[in-house]
Amino acid sequence: MKITGTSSYIKVEYDNKTVKIQGEMTVGGFIAYSDTIKNWESPHENLAIDDVTKSKIIKEVIAETKNSKFIIEFE
Repeated sequence: MKITGTSSYIKVEYDNKTVKIQGEMTVGGFIAYSDTIKNWESPHENLAIDDVTKSKIIKEVIAETKNSKFIIEFE
């Protein structure tokens, strides 16, 4: 899993596809808005992200960053 981003979104590579998740930078981390996880980025933009995949992405992002200095949380 690769996670990149800016102060207003993160991009997560998952299952050879990328999803852009809106949110905001905080001190020591990022608050991601789970309701913005809807579709993959190009060239898979026509594929919707189902609730099961959305939950897996959230769990894996949290697990990936929980022991780092930059923690991603979801709301």
